[in-house]
Amino acid sequence: MQRNATTQFPILLVHGLFGFDRIGGFELFHGIKQALRIAGARVFIPCLSATHSNEARGEQLLAQMDRILNGTGAAKVNLIGHCQGALAARYAAALQPERVASVTSVSGPNQGSELADFLRKALTPGRLPGHVASHIATLFADFLSLLGGQAQLPSAAIASLGALTTEGVGAFNDKYPQGLPSHWGENGPEKVNGVRYYSWSGTLPAGQHEERDATSPLHAFCRAFSEYFITEAGQNDGMVGRFSSHLGKVIRSDYPMDHLDVIHQAGRPRGGADPIALYLRHAERLRKAGL
Repeated sequence: MQRNATTQFPILLVHGLFGFDRIGGFELFHGIKQALRIAGARVFIPCLSATHSNEARGEQLLAQMDRILNGTGAAKVNLIGHCQGALAARYAAALQPERVASVTSVSGPNQGSELADFLRKALTPGRLPGHVASHIATLFADFLSLLGGQAQLPSAAIASLGALTTEGVGAFNDKYPQGLPSHWGENGPEKVNGVRYYSWSGTLPAGQHEERDATSPLHAFCRAFSEYFITEAGQNDGMVGRFSSHLGKVIRSDYPMDHLDVIHQAGRPRGGADPIALYLRHAERLRKAGL
């Protein structure tokens, strides 16, 4: 059945940390932009700093929103942010709610990331035992080499991890609380200052680990990173915890998908949800809401 994604306002797909042009051989938001456009949506992918603070990336997003609104003649935009992109979208909506119709967080660390907590400790001398710090730093560097062909840990990347830690996001939330749940694991308010808030995310799919990991090493890294979660052990996508991702109306937070599956960066998970279909259904949801 042909989907109708003809939303009233343009859709902006906002990339997260390390949002390179291509990730692991796939273009950013692989196939998602094209599918939305075929279904009738006006879709744009703003280019933000791959590594920077939430506020800095949010300011970059606001500047690109200006150009898109001027170019399309639209009054507002629908922001869909993956990972740290969700925080940039939240920032933009908090500062200019009159120009944002909706914010959708896809696997966004809205309460921080336990992985970022651990990485920050590992990359700070003396915070962890040497062998533990060395292992996680090497693992992270190898992961980056697959993402963008750069094995060295860029200093900006290390610094930007602070913006994704539980402490860093907590400080961000104190200033920009719109859409956040009042209690852990619950839904947040669906509408704040005229802006609709939504979220969805996944948890690591059970079974077929070896087959998936052999097909795409990116899956193996997500699974390896998941071992560093404590509060949300077994309830994370390898980078963000299930309940940390909640924002506004939670569509679902346990799709059998890892952190890269949700943006279709490593092929469709076998037996799992179709990531492209999730975006198409959500665009229809926005259309029916008059957005």
